[in-house]
Amino acid sequence: MTREAGFSPGGRHLVGGEWSGTPDGFTAALGHGVAEGTEDDVDRACRAAEDAFWTYGYSRREDRARFLDAIADEIEARGADITRLGTAETGLPEARLEGERGRTTGQLRLFAEHIRKGDYLDLRHDPALPDRQPLPRPDLKLVQRPVGPVAVFGASNFPLAFSTAGGDTASALAAGCPVVVKGHPAHPATGEIVAEAIRAAIAATGMPPGVFGLVQGASVAVGQALVRHPLIRAVGFTGSLGAGRALFDACAARPDPIPFFGELGSVNPVFMLPGAVAARGAEIGRAWAASLTMGAGQFCTNPGLAIVDTGPDGDALIEAARSALSEVGGQTMLTDTIARSYSEGRDRIAAAAGVRALLKAECGPREGAPALFETDARTWLGNEALGEEVFGPSALVIRTSGPEEMAAIARALDGQLTATLQMDAEDTKTAARLAPILERKAGRILANGFSTGVEVADAMVHGGPYPASTNFGATSVGTLAIRRFLRPVCYQNAPEAILPGELRGD
Repeated sequence: MTREAGFSPGGRHLVGGEWSGTPDGFTAALGHGVAEGTEDDVDRACRAAEDAFWTYGYSRREDRARFLDAIADEIEARGADITRLGTAETGLPEARLEGERGRTTGQLRLFAEHIRKGDYLDLRHDPALPDRQPLPRPDLKLVQRPVGPVAVFGASNFPLAFSTAGGDTASALAAGCPVVVKGHPAHPATGEIVAEAIRAAIAATGMPPGVFGLVQGASVAVGQALVRHPLIRAVGFTGSLGAGRALFDACAARPDPIPFFGELGSVNPVFMLPGAVAARGAEIGRAWAASLTMGAGQFCTNPGLAIVDTGPDGDALIEAARSALSEVGGQTMLTDTIARSYSEGRDRIAAAAGVRALLKAECGPREGAPALFETDARTWLGNEALGEEVFGPSALVIRTSGPEEMAAIARALDGQLTATLQMDAEDTKTAARLAPILERKAGRILANGFSTGVEVADAMVHGGPYPASTNFGATSVGTLAIRRFLRPVCYQNAPEAILPGELRGD
């Protein structure tokens, strides 16, 4: 692992293995400028990715696995600098950045091991039946093949695990697809130093330079140019519903529409069932408060909606949560814009008819302080705006009159990333009634625990029906995420010499 001589992150582009761009215009929190990408930068990066595909897309799985491992090694070699830049740009604490770096390198290595096994290729073979009547059957072989260059959009709230070398990039590279990343303007220096690590891994493993590109910029035009470029074959995105929907529409409006895999967030409802509330309500309330305020509430899995029956047991749970939240001060948010958006969303909930504020603290201009509101089932069911995400440490409690109203709320939910059942054994009947409804609403259903914290593993699903994501048949976390950037190809009666290596057993 070697560092580039004299390397000093400054929000530049990496195109075809070369740095470019003069940092100016947008200024990050750190004080670095960021080069504003142009359509020409995007075009050069996409053409370099397409050139790289003809080598990388047909490379051996072992070579791609070695490349992913090398990226992880190079990121770890820059660990201290990545933490320093990341904390300065995002306001996230060092421990959070270090943990996220471990998750980033861990998923790169997990994907490397996964593609070594080869199961993800879903190889299928129907041998020829020349004597079958009334017609013979041809020899059929199926394999999953990479789609081509993929565009990835960095996320504001995960500068490592969902950005430059995060899950979407790792998934696409594992599949055999070159990547062009649109760096997030909230952390351009962090993105650049991670890109330097990928560039070093490219050199160390002999991969084509265009297999990875980074185009920076704060304007909407850069992202639009990227998703509209004819050489891009799929898009991975993590961010807001508004931005994601605009890019989704752009992908669909192309002369050749392409898949847009957008993870757009959710309110992640928690159904707190009566038996559990009676037995351990205060404990649940405190744990819920801790989950709500983790990372200033800036997680797409933040549990921002709680459904609790009326009565003294529910009152005690909510008071325990309110008390715990009141002890948490304002926390630095990722950007000024996100902090303003949080305040506006919190104030919108507070002003809604039939909503009562239990906690609403003031805070600084780039801070988010916890907020807690309460309403009843009838009010919530009659106001769709109360079901919209507020990105930050704010939560709404819905008081219900029993399982009928809980089921009505479950049926009225939009698509979610997660849904949680806080339950004890005596709640099994109610939980069993809710589970089929929630299965149609969410990609991950939890029994007890809380949704913040997403394990990177084979069985994980991080996605859900719209608007949680734009493709409910996919996940952006876990090894199944690789399948987003593959498509099945069938070879019929093909001689072995022209088959892909996987079908030859290479």
